[in-house]
Amino acid sequence: MPRPAPAAPRLPEDYTPAVRRALVKADPVLGSLMKRVGPFRLELSPLHSPFAALARSIVYQQLHGKAAASIFARVSERVGEGKRFTPQALMAVPDAALREAGLSANKLAAMRDLARKSLDGTVPPLARVKRMDDAALIEHFTQVRGIGQWTVEMLLIFRLGRPDVLPVDDYGVRKGFMLAYGLPEMPRPKELLAYGERWRPWRTVASWYFWRATELPPDSFKTT
Repeated sequence: MPRPAPAAPRLPEDYTPAVRRALVKADPVLGSLMKRVGPFRLELSPLHSPFAALARSIVYQQLHGKAAASIFARVSERVGEGKRFTPQALMAVPDAALREAGLSANKLAAMRDLARKSLDGTVPPLARVKRMDDAALIEHFTQVRGIGQWTVEMLLIFRLGRPDVLPVDDYGVRKGFMLAYGLPEMPRPKELLAYGERWRPWRTVASWYFWRATELPPDSFKTT
């Protein structure tokens, strides 16, 4: 019998001293930032349902955390808590009830589209999501109204622990890169993408450290 294929790497558990050494060797400037920041401490949120996770992302767009959490809680009261938060359940709730929960017209339309695309298989179930590569998930999920590439990249990093995601449109990643490399301005996304080839297949690790760079005191980056 053929041997089963090895499991794909997943963060944070597959971040090893050997991975750290490889990144430091590939990019000493990143290595210096890693030393300043300290250990890699990516924290994942569990992914039980791609539908629920994307619905939450839609609600949270362009809102502060507390306000978004309150709206999502009210939506969940009408749709169903936990495992009962399904596309079928959402489609059964009238528009008026979801608008009363705090959804804007655009977000309501996005939620309806998400539910329909979950039912027709465009948004795959969790078991299939775990087997799909990053590019395929981006292709599928961004077919949903209101779901862009950045939203999917955050899911790949913070829900699935995918190790090679570089969100080049993310302000924090670009700002952290600028600080770490002593640049006068933030890199363009294409420039960051090209430079980031040296961090493969661990670009998520680099992204995490650039986010942390924005939290360091400004004098951390002064050269002597």
